[in-house]
Amino acid sequence: MHEIADIACNFTSDRFNNDIDEVINKAINNKVVKFALICSQLSDIDKLLEIYHQYSKNMFFTIGVHPHHANEINDDYLKKLRELVTSYNPHAIGETGLDFFRNLSTYEEQIFAFEEQIKISIDVNKPLFLHQRDSHIEFIKILKKYSSSINKSVVHCFTGTQEQLDIYLELGCYIGITGWVCDEKRNIELRKTIKNIPIERLMIETDCPYLIPKNLDEKPKNNRNEPNNLNHIVKEISKLMEIDEEILRKKTFKNTIRFFDTKMPL
Repeated sequence: MHEIADIACNFTSDRFNNDIDEVINKAINNKVVKFALICSQLSDIDKLLEIYHQYSKNMFFTIGVHPHHANEINDDYLKKLRELVTSYNPHAIGETGLDFFRNLSTYEEQIFAFEEQIKISIDVNKPLFLHQRDSHIEFIKILKKYSSSINKSVVHCFTGTQEQLDIYLELGCYIGITGWVCDEKRNIELRKTIKNIPIERLMIETDCPYLIPKNLDEKPKNNRNEPNNLNHIVKEISKLMEIDEEILRKKTFKNTIRFFDTKMPL
């Protein structure tokens, strides 16, 4: 069974405070051997780097500000963000984008934060780790504005329509699929659309500790998602895409390494 990579692990969540080593080692022992450690705000940095340095051979990491925290950004914050990116040389910028579902930051704050982080990614020639929820039109407008200069990008946790997928692919985006696809009642559209994702543009993720797969045989009492569950998710994707699971594992692993390792050619 080929090794696989989880492109979205929120290991700085306090839900991993007591057993992070156990969680990571369990995943590694079950063939999930690469993890993208995702940053959502600058207060994550110290904890994030501590985890990264302990498991650096298994991890990529990002630096960025999630749209929920866009209201924290001002000139000083942006200056610090640029300094951290320069000092620590992350593998990607993000998680950044737009989220008009919860609107924890205003429309204007989110637009500003998104554009400024795109500019940083262009300046340092780093990939973008992107978040989009209920904001597709505005999100696409901004991506198109900068598309000719963006290194590469992944739309993580894709749950959209065929039309949205087509636009992302036209812009050269990679597509991240989570355990959300395992919910056949709420994901009829996605479960149809997934067949049309080119395998060379596909990556897989848990977004742990969130989005635990709906159809797991046994769920933990705390309902916490873990990277080990990526094995379950890849089986579901293989079935829906009608692709041999081993091929899917190999291809998505290769895509992930190429995406986050900027030294490797596309």
